[in-house]
Amino acid sequence: MAAPTKLYSLCSVLLAFLFAFSASVQLNDPDWYFWFPLYACACMVNMVNWGISCRTQIRLIARMSLLLGIFLFIKVVIEDFVNGTAGFWSLDLSIRVVREKTGSGLVVISMILQLEALLLPDDPMLKKRKEFAKFVGYGMAILVGFGYGLPFVFFVVQKGELKF
Repeated sequence: MAAPTKLYSLCSVLLAFLFAFSASVQLNDPDWYFWFPLYACACMVNMVNWGISCRTQIRLIARMSLLLGIFLFIKVVIEDFVNGTAGFWSLDLSIRVVREKTGSGLVVISMILQLEALLLPDDPMLKKRKEFAKFVGYGMAILVGFGYGLPFVFFVVQKGELKF
């Protein structure tokens, strides 16, 4: 892996904290055995990916998290469609399926970006890959902005309440 940019490193740590918090609040859910491993693995990948060199193990965990995230995203979208709860594009975090869809979507995008970062070579002569590394950092920054901004707007600005 190429040397991580400061933006990428900061965003990875911020996403790790977000996923750690998400994992901690899953333990009272009836289906915690799906969501806790998803968020815990995403936290671990984001926390250690930028700081260690054992890419093989992290890549395996990231791929498993990606597959679990895709599975849970599809599960929640189907559940929402069948029950007609909120709609695919809804961002109303008071509804459980929207929170689960948003969380699994954040994990999926994060794991895709982390896997892309693992593919970046160490060769500094490859200018295109270095430019691509910037885009991975920007993608992580957008993900952090959305992951922290959406709950802030919903719960602080709009003073929304959870519905179960």
